[in-house]
Amino acid sequence: MSPLLSVVGSLVLWVGGALLVAGAAIVGPHRLARLRTELAPRLWSVRRPLVALGAVLLASAVGRSALQTVSELFGLRLTGLIYAIEGNFVAWVQATFVTPELTVYFSGIYVYGYVFLLVFPFVAYLALPDTTTLKRLIVAYGLNYSIGLVVYTVVYAHGPRNLMPDMVTSLLFTYNPDFMALTSEVNEAANVFPSLHTSLSVTVATFAVLTRGEYPRWTPVALWLSTSVVLATMYLGIHWLTDVIGGIALALGSVYLSYRFVDEEGETDRDVDVDGTAA
Repeated sequence: MSPLLSVVGSLVLWVGGALLVAGAAIVGPHRLARLRTELAPRLWSVRRPLVALGAVLLASAVGRSALQTVSELFGLRLTGLIYAIEGNFVAWVQATFVTPELTVYFSGIYVYGYVFLLVFPFVAYLALPDTTTLKRLIVAYGLNYSIGLVVYTVVYAHGPRNLMPDMVTSLLFTYNPDFMALTSEVNEAANVFPSLHTSLSVTVATFAVLTRGEYPRWTPVALWLSTSVVLATMYLGIHWLTDVIGGIALALGSVYLSYRFVDEEGETDRDVDVDGTAA
């Protein structure tokens, strides 16, 4: 079996198991049972943001290498500036805190915990009768990816493990070299600012806080996982602190805009009669 298939198989197994446990413990059997009968209409109600997100992901997958070339040729080269701002902070993190146990933990969080963190809210909010929160989440995901893709094209910057390999170790790959087969399919070496792992994780955590009334058990889990992912990006030597700060700003901006876009769309829909004429 190839390294990529091995990692993907392991990812599906572990994340699938975690979704089953979290679904029962957090969403609850009653909501899940109702979702089975109302799945189609709920998916139909979020079809537009879902299609838009799919288009963004497809564009990212298809055009990633081409945009990377554009960035390399014309992008702002900010690696030196980032290093001048924060220096050896990430190197200090590794020199101070690295242990075998933490490396195992943060490696698992960066791959398995991150995927679970992104997928579970989709299931949880799909299980709610009102799909407004799900629409906001999907729009926020789309904004994170689309804005991130634009910034990745404009900014050409390498991570700390690439700039100073003698001081910062690629702990994710030394722990499990097979992970490189997966990350190379979705990332480029110069795609570091902002950190999308950070932005999407903080986006999920923000939604968890905003919807704590619906899923009070999910809020502490989401905060724990998102914080762990953010720390993992630096502990593993993948991102600068600057990338993390940029990711947090992107997340908060995306959540804010998602509320604006979805709520404005909802107001427009309410102003139109069922026959399509203005009210």
